[in-house]
Amino acid sequence: MCRIAAYLGEPVALSHFLLDPPHSLEIQSWAPQELVYAKLNADGFGFAWYDRQDTPSVYVNPAPIWSDPNLPHLARTLESSLWIASVRSATSNNPVNHANTQPFVDSEFLFDHNGFIDKFHGVVQQNIMDQLSPEVLATIRGNTDSEYLFAALRQLLVDNSDLPVETALAELMENIADWSDGHRCLLNLVISDGERLYAVRHALGDDSPSLYYTTDDEMFPGAQLIASERLTDSSFWQSVPEHKILILDPEEPPELLSL
Repeated sequence: MCRIAAYLGEPVALSHFLLDPPHSLEIQSWAPQELVYAKLNADGFGFAWYDRQDTPSVYVNPAPIWSDPNLPHLARTLESSLWIASVRSATSNNPVNHANTQPFVDSEFLFDHNGFIDKFHGVVQQNIMDQLSPEVLATIRGNTDSEYLFAALRQLLVDNSDLPVETALAELMENIADWSDGHRCLLNLVISDGERLYAVRHALGDDSPSLYYTTDDEMFPGAQLIASERLTDSSFWQSVPEHKILILDPEEPPELLSL
């Protein structure tokens, strides 16, 4: 489990997004308000963005976010118009290390998952591996359900380069329902292709973890945000309905699609 946040708008310093809000991800690491299956998010943190060449970049640290003495300085220096970040609470059989710390990136996408898949290492992992090409399988560095979900999504997009991201996400949710063999799955996802943010709020056999979005926050004028818990006390945060895909586009109003 973890807490996720994402930003899309005018370029801002990482600190403004990650550290400054009254209920920032840093605060959610030690004082989450809506985390159900854990009490702390102290098993690492990370953030991802696109550099000036629009190449995905990522920084991850398996230590608690509050313990990194370099973060305040780094966060004041880095600026981007798109951020995805998370603080982690590790689930069983998933070691705390760099390879297992989100977000994950490839040459195009940023990806973060809040949730877990029961019996993943016993059942579901092999079902996913059976669908992956050797090339995609070789990119997996850790052993988390989250990274395998990212690999499965990328495989869908590799197999059909014309497939819209939202369609691939819907297919992934259908596939997980088959691969999970009836086991409980919490499947909140946040993804970016560098132009838009996509979020999924979904679960099988349980309630979906909390997820919110806003397009009208005084602290982030003109921006669109997603977060597991509201970053500010603005009344304009809305809950993403369960079993929906949310699309945030800087040129369009928010769009919700049913799974």
